[in-house]
Amino acid sequence: QARLVETGGGLVQAGDSLTLSCNSIGTKYTITWFRQAPGKDREFVASSAWSDDGTLYSDSAKGRFIISRVDAGNTVRLQMSNLEPDDTGVYYCAARFGPIVRSPEQYLYWGRGTQVTVSS
Repeated sequence: QARLVETGGGLVQAGDSLTLSCNSIGTKYTITWFRQAPGKDREFVASSAWSDDGTLYSDSAKGRFIISRVDAGNTVRLQMSNLEPDDTGVYYCAARFGPIVRSPEQYLYWGRGTQVTVSS
């Protein structure tokens, strides 16, 4: 069973950078970052597959965010740059066995989330 802990959220200004970390107790999972803005559904941001080191990004994250594994795969980082107010939300990491999928319903294990607020 995976245990996930997110760290690194905070309040930043538009154009700033921020790095989130997801520490997973238990490895060999596909780890995905989702975010949820107030009043909106949880949306896919970026994912890192354990099996083939593959990655996938949402259109809004592509070119601005980088997902990577460190610490022998126990930590998945999300480096976010050129942040925009629309990036505001609670960021969750989630884990599953198997390939990357975008649907949050396909993830069994979740962290509690970390708040990211981007001011204009």
